Amino acid sequence: MSKKKGLSLEEKRTRMMEIFFESKDVFQLKDIEKIAPKQKGIAPMTVKEVLQSLVDDNMVDCERVGTSNYYWAFPSKALNARNHKLEELKKQISEAKQRKASLQKAVEQAKVGRQDTKERSSLLQELQALREERTWLQAELEKYRECDPEVVEEMRKSNVVAKEAVSRWTGKPSYLLNAYTFNKFGIKLKQSVD
Repeated sequence: MSKKKGLSLEEKRTRMMEIFFESKDVFQLKDIEKIAPKQKGIAPMTVKEVLQSLVDDNMVDCERVGTSNYYWAFPSKALNARNHKLEELKKQISEAKQRKASLQKAVEQAKVGRQDTKERSSLLQELQALREERTWLQAELEKYRECDPEVVEEMRKSNVVAKEAVSRWTGKPSYLLNAYTFNKFGIKLKQSVD
């Protein structure tokens, strides 16, 4: 015995659309659930899922009237949708051709003056040599950056700020120690000189 092969989702969608196109009628979900398995061999458990996928893709229209949902799809709408899609694709093709032509023109213009001549190749070699020299000079400059007067001045300023911060934080404990010893023992300690 051979097993019966199930339908793919695309086959189910196509068969479901045939129901709408052949009858040219409006259906409720329960009607489609009865018709689809009998006429088109779509499994009853998948009818709702297939129908919803068609609604999501705007191939089948759905309208809620009262408490019921009504579904329909007419061949004229499908034809109009295909024609609209065809026009859109033709427009995209036309735009792509124009873009291709303009890019080819730009490439041709860019090639002008770039023929491989002796002068051009020597200039390219010179350019490469100058770039390498610039890289080397920047590396040398970075090596001697610490000796730069501006950098040295900046280091001095940061050292002054650091020294003030150290004296600010270390000055308070010595003041407190002096105050404590004077109050407790009546002895004045010698102040440290910066």
